[in-house]
Amino acid sequence: MILAVAWRNIWRNKTRSLVILVAICLGLASGIFYMAFYFGMVDQRINTAIKTEASHIQIHHKEYLSNPDKKFMIENAGPVGQEIKRVEGVIATSNRIILNTMIQSPETGAGVKISGIDPEDEKQVTNLYSKLIEGTYFEDGKRNPIIIGKKLAEKLRVKLRSKVVITLQDMQGNMTGAAFKVEGIYETSNTAFDETCVFVRRSDLAPIMLMDDHACQEIAVLLEKNDQLQVADETIKSKLPDLDVKTWREIMPEVSLIESSFTLTMFIFIGIILLALLFGIVNTMLMAVLERAKELGMLMAIGMSKVKLFLMILSETVMLSLFGGLCGIVLGWILTLWFGVQGIDLGAWSAAYKSLGYDTLVYTRLSMGISFQIAGMVIATGIIAAIYPAMKALQLNPADALRIDM
Repeated sequence: MILAVAWRNIWRNKTRSLVILVAICLGLASGIFYMAFYFGMVDQRINTAIKTEASHIQIHHKEYLSNPDKKFMIENAGPVGQEIKRVEGVIATSNRIILNTMIQSPETGAGVKISGIDPEDEKQVTNLYSKLIEGTYFEDGKRNPIIIGKKLAEKLRVKLRSKVVITLQDMQGNMTGAAFKVEGIYETSNTAFDETCVFVRRSDLAPIMLMDDHACQEIAVLLEKNDQLQVADETIKSKLPDLDVKTWREIMPEVSLIESSFTLTMFIFIGIILLALLFGIVNTMLMAVLERAKELGMLMAIGMSKVKLFLMILSETVMLSLFGGLCGIVLGWILTLWFGVQGIDLGAWSAAYKSLGYDTLVYTRLSMGISFQIAGMVIATGIIAAIYPAMKALQLNPADALRIDM
C-alpha cells in the first residue's frame, strides 16, 4: 500500500521527477564510464609493464639492484631457469645480460640499457617482437644485429642497416667495443623505454664482454595469470634463497601505485557525484513535502501514524534514486561495452600519454562487482536524502497544515 502510494506521488509532478531522474542517470553513467575509462588505462599500463618491459618476476644477484654492476651475475643460469619452470603457473623464462653503457652513431651518441637476449626465449616472455615497425626480429645468418626503439633511432639519426658502435667494459676491466647493424626498429607506448632500451643477441654480447655463456645478470619470468603472482613469488624465493626475487610491483613501484590507488580514486569520484545528487534529491523531496503539507496534515489527522508517513516519504526517495540509478548503471555499461570494443583514440595527446607509458587507444573495462557496489551506494544515498524531508513532514502540526491555503 505504502509503496503504491509512494510511486503515485513521484509522478504527480512529472517534470520535476524527470529532471532529477535524468540528473541521477547521467551523473552515474558519467561516473561509471569514467571509471571504466580509467580502469582501461590502468589495465593497459600494467599489461605493457608486464608483457613489454618487466615481465611478472625478475631474478638477480643479491647485490645487483642496489649496485647494477656487471660482475654481480647469476652463475649457471640455465639450471636456475629450469628450476623456475617447474614452479606452478610459470610459462617461460628468459636469461638476459644487462649492461648500461654508450651507443654511438656517425652523428651522435646516447646512454642506453643493452639487453643481451636469447631471441626465442625472449619471444616467449615479452612481446617485443610484435612491436617492430620496421625490419625483422633477429633473423638467422645476420652478424651482430641490434634492435632499437623509434625514439632512439630518431635521436641517433639512424635507420635500418645503419651501423652503431657499442662501447663497454669487459669482465676484466678493459675498455672494448663492437659494431652492430640495426636490424629492427620497435615502438611501444612508452617513449622513455623506446629511447633507452636496445636489444642484441646474448651469444653476440657475451664474447665481447669475455663473459661465461652460462651466466647472466637477469632472469625474467612470465606467469599464466597475474593472480598467481604472490604464490609464484613465494615459491621461487623458497627455491632460490641465495638470489634476489622481485615481482613487477617491486621493480616498477610507480605502476603498482597506480594500480593500488584505483579503488580509492574510483570511490572518491563516485562519492563526489553522489554528494551532488544527494543535495539535488533533498531539494526535490523537500519541495514535494512542503507543497503537500495540507495533504500530509490530513493524512495524519485521519490517523496515519508518523512511522507510516516516514516510510512513505522514504519509499518515494529510495524509488526515485533507485530507478534513476539503475538507468544510469545500464547507460554506463552500454557505453563501457561499446568503447570496450571500439576503443577511445587519444591520438591528439599521444606525446603526453606515451611519455607516461600509456597507450593512445584505450579500451574501457569494468567489473560487474563494482556496479553492485555503486547500486548499494545509490540506495544508501536515497535513504540519507530522505531523512531531512521526512523529518520536516513529521514536524507538521495537522491542525496548522489543514489551514494552509494551497
